[in-house]
Amino acid sequence: MHKYRRLLLVALFLGLLLAAFQFSGMREHLSPQYLHDTLLAHKVWGLVLFALLFALGNLIQIPGWIFLAAAVLALGRLWGGLATYLAATFSCCFTFLLIRWLGGSALREMDNRLAKRIFAHLDERPVAVITLLRMLFQTVPALNYALSLSGVRFRHYLIGTLLGLPLPIALYCLFFDYLGRALHLS
Repeated sequence: MHKYRRLLLVALFLGLLLAAFQFSGMREHLSPQYLHDTLLAHKVWGLVLFALLFALGNLIQIPGWIFLAAAVLALGRLWGGLATYLAATFSCCFTFLLIRWLGGSALREMDNRLAKRIFAHLDERPVAVITLLRMLFQTVPALNYALSLSGVRFRHYLIGTLLGLPLPIALYCLFFDYLGRALHLS
């Protein structure tokens, strides 16, 4: 049980954060329309608030595409994409540092053959693995938690995140820009 204590601490923290967010009524207010309006109303502070909300949303399982869609519809595909890239990078780094602080490298302590094989690949080529994972899963919270608890160095995490996010963000920007134009939303 001792080796799972840090994992339980992370799960308890995330559960309490989600419950507080849910029961406070804030979840209903965190919508694409709210994000869109915030970005348009406050250019500089709107971007700061957008990044903070992205980080909070990522912690409580709100999909990153909601933030990206709001940014593209509010700012256009270029500036919306850039705002999302910066906010997503901040969100991933914030999550990494917070979850690492709470849980350390708790997944490394698990005595599992499959986990050891996965960690061997991650240790062999951390930047390449993280880049590929970001291309496939973008800012999915479970990926952020797993990488945070994996013992991977922050430097490798950051580089892999910076390299892996641009392609999927660009593709989503094109999609949401097209969708916004087709539905006359932008």
